[in-house]
Amino acid sequence: MGLIYGINPVIEAIETGKTINKIYAIKGSKEVFDVIQKAKEKKIVTVQADKTKLDYMVTKPGEKLKNSQGIVASITDYNYYEIEDIIEHANSLGEKPRIMILDKIEDPHNLGAIIRSAECLGFHGVIIQKRNATQVTDIVEKTSAGAVSYMRIARVTNITSAINDLKKAGLWIYGLDMEGATEIYETDLTGAVGIVVGNEGEGISRLVRENCDGIIKIPMVGKIESLNASVSAAITMYEILKQNIKNN
Repeated sequence: MGLIYGINPVIEAIETGKTINKIYAIKGSKEVFDVIQKAKEKKIVTVQADKTKLDYMVTKPGEKLKNSQGIVASITDYNYYEIEDIIEHANSLGEKPRIMILDKIEDPHNLGAIIRSAECLGFHGVIIQKRNATQVTDIVEKTSAGAVSYMRIARVTNITSAINDLKKAGLWIYGLDMEGATEIYETDLTGAVGIVVGNEGEGISRLVRENCDGIIKIPMVGKIESLNASVSAAITMYEILKQNIKNN
């Protein structure tokens, strides 16, 4: 993890999509307030802090006290992979690629839990969006119980384009939705496959849904009609693992 500080550097970090864990800022400054508004639009956590405390945060021992300009951002240093890296990794293991594709997942706990399940259940990578979605933050790393260090995570600008690239690489892409046409247990999920999990509130977006090869669902018998995104992902990944084990 690292720190960046100052009005313009923090604005640039927000606008270029750097993975920001948290922003610390003073209250009462119009310039800082404008930056905080940009951060909130990106769903970045912000907390108030004293100016002197912020200055000391960015000053190393023995240095002259620096001017933080009243704003400090904590950023992650996770190095993201490319989609090609994920596919090459699967090929190097002599396995068909199995990839989770996350359509605007916003909760870092959900992302961390999905990464943890993906690592445990034999998936080769996870794809997330650069904007309007949670990134690999310290919360995600903690929730994943260390799985972030072993899982190849790629960031893309457009999920639909990523899906089409995966199709060209030979993957079958299935969207996970409670209105799916077939149940996961009735679907052949062996071979090269990508599973799309949608946003916690809105599910899979229309354009992404239209570009999937099929929409599948988890059968449920209780009164609650839906499962948490990370739970749904884990159940589906386990079904894929089971089918592949039986097929070998």
